[in-house]
Amino acid sequence: MSLTVLSVSYPLAPITADPVGGAEQVLARLDRALAAAGHRSLVIAPEGSQVAGELLALPPVPPCIGEAETMAAQAAVRARITEAVAAHRPDVIHLHGIDFPAYLPDSGPPVLVTLHLPLDWYPLGALSPVRPDVVLHTVSAAQAATAPPGARLGKPIENGVDLAGPAPRRRNYAFALGRICPEKGFDDALDAAREAHVPFFMAGTCFPYPTHQAHLREEILPRLSWRRRWIGPVQGERKRHLLAAAACLLLPSKARETSSLVAMEALAAGTPVIAYPSGALTEIVEHGRTGFLVDGVEGMAQAIARVGEIDPETCRATACERFGADRMIARYLARYADLAA
Repeated sequence: MSLTVLSVSYPLAPITADPVGGAEQVLARLDRALAAAGHRSLVIAPEGSQVAGELLALPPVPPCIGEAETMAAQAAVRARITEAVAAHRPDVIHLHGIDFPAYLPDSGPPVLVTLHLPLDWYPLGALSPVRPDVVLHTVSAAQAATAPPGARLGKPIENGVDLAGPAPRRRNYAFALGRICPEKGFDDALDAAREAHVPFFMAGTCFPYPTHQAHLREEILPRLSWRRRWIGPVQGERKRHLLAAAACLLLPSKARETSSLVAMEALAAGTPVIAYPSGALTEIVEHGRTGFLVDGVEGMAQAIARVGEIDPETCRATACERFGADRMIARYLARYADLAA
């Protein structure tokens, strides 16, 4: 059965072939899988996004994101969904944004919502939608375990990553990758690399939120040096080579992680992960086997000195067994077919 799926991104994060955010990465993988399988993939995302299906463009991301800009973006999503339902008659709508209640249609095709972020970050009542044909899925068992009473959640659909990549060529640097914002803890990663006396590369984007920009100015830039560098956003082959060559990936997250695609990608490249025991990271990193779970900067620095104890082949074998994207894609495609039936 051929399906038409309307995927809706968070309206202030563009979709690329290899985006920074986890929600955007999942959407991009599903868009490619739908198109490859002969389904029709419609994607509502900011202008300039790159999709395999058909882009229904929102206005571009503004240079500074505040309340007014967020409300305007949500209004644009509501209009685009209305237009898309009338013009294309999708079988299923798939929402990915934390702000999905602001544009969840009152009626129309069945709706699947993926809850990519900590459940207590969503608006009150969002986890118990009134519409009976709205289904909500978490992305890990750890995330689902935090659900409040009365939440109406389907079984978790765990995230997955592409497993193909370059053979490891180990170098003596620690690496961190992701959004530059307070909750990701890159300030701690910089301090740990300094204490461990190892080179450190930090890759990622700082989005134009005032709090993120202030964190970059006040906590990140002052910690940089010729041995501890911010190299900006990376994607595709460059990202894969940086992950594969790193001695370890540092994940000092200060928020309760619901999943971690970058940890999965690192393990798929044979690179050990050193992380704080935050949310789903305790499910992904096997302490002493595929990396280390540590507390604080000192613990992270000590673990950097021990990464030689971790077998890269064990990391890669574990990723191939547990974190392949094919399983995630198959479950979503099956869910789309169920909802469309």
